[in-house]
Parts: sequence; structure tokens; C-alpha cells
Amino acid sequence: MPFSQNYKVTDRNLALELVRVTEAAAISSAAWTGRGKKNDADGAAVQAMRTAFDTVAIEGTVVIGEGEMDEAPMLYIGEKVGAGGPAMDIAVDPLEGTNLCAKDMPNAMTMVALAEKGNFLHAPDIYMQKLVVGPNLPDDLIDLDAPIEQTLKDLAKAKGRDVSELTMCALDRERHEELIARAREAGARVMLLTDGDVAAAIAACIDDSRVDIYAGSGGAPEGVLAAAAVRCVGGQMQGRLLFEDDSQVERARSMAPDKDPTRKLGLHDMARGDVLFSATGVTSGTLLRGVRYTGPSRARTHSIVMRSKSGTVRFIEGRHDFSTKTWAAR
Repeated sequence: MPFSQNYKVTDRNLALELVRVTEAAAISSAAWTGRGKKNDADGAAVQAMRTAFDTVAIEGTVVIGEGEMDEAPMLYIGEKVGAGGPAMDIAVDPLEGTNLCAKDMPNAMTMVALAEKGNFLHAPDIYMQKLVVGPNLPDDLIDLDAPIEQTLKDLAKAKGRDVSELTMCALDRERHEELIARAREAGARVMLLTDGDVAAAIAACIDDSRVDIYAGSGGAPEGVLAAAAVRCVGGQMQGRLLFEDDSQVERARSMAPDKDPTRKLGLHDMARGDVLFSATGVTSGTLLRGVRYTGPSRARTHSIVMRSKSGTVRFIEGRHDFSTKTWAAR
């Protein structure tokens, strides 16, 4: 029987299995919170996530990962994971915000997105220009090529507010100095982040967050993960890969030979079809609470699970005895 009749990405059991993957990575990496060792934290998350995937009933291929095959032990592009089942493409960031975890700062998270095979953009680990707003807005409100002043004006009008009441979120990087200055000159507030732009993209889509729009450039893998999450909550997003040299252009072209690698990417160019997204907090932030140890071998986790087909957003609190779990180590 064809996959479409047997399985759905939106299957509730599969959603719960995916949460277990992000919980595993969060608990293992949280042991390194505040210790100043971001690579150790990342390595713990990778190993736990890889082990947890062995229990998930899919035949998964990592299409958005932390690196190429020769950069293992990362979850590399092309790696096969899962216990067997329907063919799925996987986008992962075992620990978004490695610096945040190392310094015990807000918004470190572990993340996984899942889609049917061929439905995620295959993107190399380069930069991507991004623009995100939330749901319940006029279609095609945003345009990556429009001046930020015009985008803020259009967004304010759509929300029935003044530009001065809007908050734009961006990474605190030198490359964003002009963008930040122009947004402030237009009257908007600007919230700056040291790391973690997927959390910022999601925040732009959550009603009770302080973020109205996310803009700027960050990692392309994180862009695909953000697109998966934005799809699930009905937001709007555009992106464009940013290349530093011809070799990067050729790498992107080899991943999608029939597409122009320099094209402007719509939300469905980055994440199509039924999409499932799960994230678990490592350190507490605007979206999720971090891992809390409640005893010598116990912890609590706080996760978000989203499904594009239903638009349902679930927050899950897990209570764990990780002395019995093969992926957990403190």
C-alpha cells in the first residue's frame, strides 16, 4: 500500500517519538550548561539525538544537518537514521545556541523537523537572508526585496498599529548594522540576539511574544528549520541563500540541479507538504523553559510540537528518570 495511505507525518505517535528525540538531546546537552564548553555540549546533544532516532519508526535521511559526512560525529547531511519505516527527510539542529548553552544564556534549544522525502530544501551550510512575520496577516505581506521601512509600514497597517509599536528581532552582528539603523529610524524597536534565530523566527509567529518581525541573515540550515516551524503556525517567510564564492553556488546547484540557487525562496520552497516540528528547551527563554534537574537522576523538560496539517501547537512537559536512559549522561 502506498505511503500516503499508510502513514502521515501528522500521525500523533510519530509526533511523540520526535519529542523524545529532542528531549534526549536537551537533557544530555543541559549537563554542560554554563561550563564554557560549547563543543562538548553539542557533542552530547548529537550523540543523544542519534541514539534516540534509533527508536523512531522511519527510514530517515538527514538533509539539513550540522555538516558533511567527513565532519562526523555531527549528524551529517546524508546520514541515515531511524528504525525503519516510511522514507522521511530530516532537518536537525541538535543544539541551537551552543554558545548560549556554554554561557547559560536564554534560548538554547534542540530541534528536529520531519517531512516526506523530497519536501525540504537541500541547502549547504552557508548564510541565508530571512524575513518572517506571523499568521493572520494579508497574503504576500512581505517581500525580501522591499526596503525594511516599507515592510514595517505595511506590517503596522495590517496589524492596525503604528510602526513605533512594532518590534523587529535580529541577530546582533556587524552585517546587520544598516538594517538595524534603518528599522530604528523608521520608528520600530529592535530586539538584538547573540544567537538562536530559529527561536526568534518562531517568536514572530506567537501572539504573546514581544516580536512582530524577524529580519536579517543567519545559517541556511536554521532557515529551513525555521521554515518548517513557520509552516506549522501559518506564518509567512521568505529567504535567499547568500554565497561567498562560486564553489558555494555550485554546491547549492548540485543539491537542486533544476533550480536557480540564487532565487528568492518562498515558505513552500523551503518546507513543503506535511511537516512536523519539535523543539525542547535547554536553557529557559522566550519560547521554552530549560531543562530542570529535580533530583540526582531526574529532570523535567519543556517542549513544543507543531504540525502543519492541523496547525496544532502543543507544549509538552516531560518528567524523566534519565538514569535508565541510554542517551543520558551527567
